[in-house]
Amino acid sequence: MLNIALFGPPGAGKGTQAEFLIKKYNLYHISTGDLLRKEMANKTRLGLEAQSIIATGGLVSDEIIVQIIEKTITENPDCNGFLFDGFPRTYVQCYILEGLMLKLNTSLSCLISLALPEEESIARLLNRGITSGRSDDNETVIRNRLKEYNEKTLPVLDFYKDKGVYVEVDGARIVENVTASIVKIINDELSKRLFNIVIFGHPGSGRGSQGKALAKKYELEYVATGDMLEHEIAAGTETGKRIASLYENGQLVSDEIVIQLIEKRLASTNNAKGFIFKGFPRTLVQSYILDGLLKKHNSSISRVIDIEMPMLDLISRLDERSKTEGCKPYDDSTAKIVKRLHDHETKTIPVIDKYEQQHGVIKIDGIGSFDEVSGRIELAIEDSLKSMR
Repeated sequence: MLNIALFGPPGAGKGTQAEFLIKKYNLYHISTGDLLRKEMANKTRLGLEAQSIIATGGLVSDEIIVQIIEKTITENPDCNGFLFDGFPRTYVQCYILEGLMLKLNTSLSCLISLALPEEESIARLLNRGITSGRSDDNETVIRNRLKEYNEKTLPVLDFYKDKGVYVEVDGARIVENVTASIVKIINDELSKRLFNIVIFGHPGSGRGSQGKALAKKYELEYVATGDMLEHEIAAGTETGKRIASLYENGQLVSDEIVIQLIEKRLASTNNAKGFIFKGFPRTLVQSYILDGLLKKHNSSISRVIDIEMPMLDLISRLDERSKTEGCKPYDDSTAKIVKRLHDHETKTIPVIDKYEQQHGVIKIDGIGSFDEVSGRIELAIEDSLKSMR
């Protein structure tokens, strides 16, 4: 997720740049003023509470503002990220935003500050006042606004400088040059990020074959827990011996073992462009584990894909597969097949529902030839990549 805070003194052209970035990168505009007005117009609980405070001459509390921002973020899972405008305004709000981002399993990608000399800012606003007729575009009011901006903003900028996500752009140039500088900053940021896909689908949907093909096409690392477990057994490692013992006794491999293997895989691929996860997460608990593992590596889930097929087609495929020489032990009987399908419905569907709320899930029609399904997936991924560039 791409989350940007855009700063700049009055007259820096922040509004123009924000409008461009929102369209180019499919970002949702988080303007606290606009959000407050929307909540009040819709007469929501938070809106009515804010309205009563404003009516008595008070300032809307950070507690109300952060609830409105959180609500807005969770209600817009289909965007690629958020552009924060007018928030955070204070040092305290910096910590509020950090905590909110942590709760939502994301982070602020960068703070872009449009630098503009004070006299240039005054000249621009005075010129705007001639054409706009705005009463607040006179020199006395402008100087007070600039003073207030500098006093309040300096601690915020220092906060993000210390975090290493602060970038300054010369805002005194023509609009096109400022835009080009901002786009380069964002594209450089995106190029550093891992592109991580979680691919879902019922047993028999072809998610394994499609996952491998995608990994090859987009130069991603294919992470399949089943393959990793079998590799450990074949290699005769201590972990492999523990896994083999569990298999022999009909027991499930613990999350602890799976975590260790995935963490080892993530750490061993320093130059990876990203990962495709198949077979993990299968449960809600595992979904939180994956979020934590990726967070540890300063990354997160980029896209979630779910290959959908009618149940009768799935059963037919699995039945045919059970009659082949390459049949896996978990597919060699009707009872096992039914159990796997049932486990997916009861354990994995809730995970997909969680991701639908958090990230949005790309639904893919799994009916057709391998190439037809692959084409649908690639088209969806290409659309996603375009919107991120």
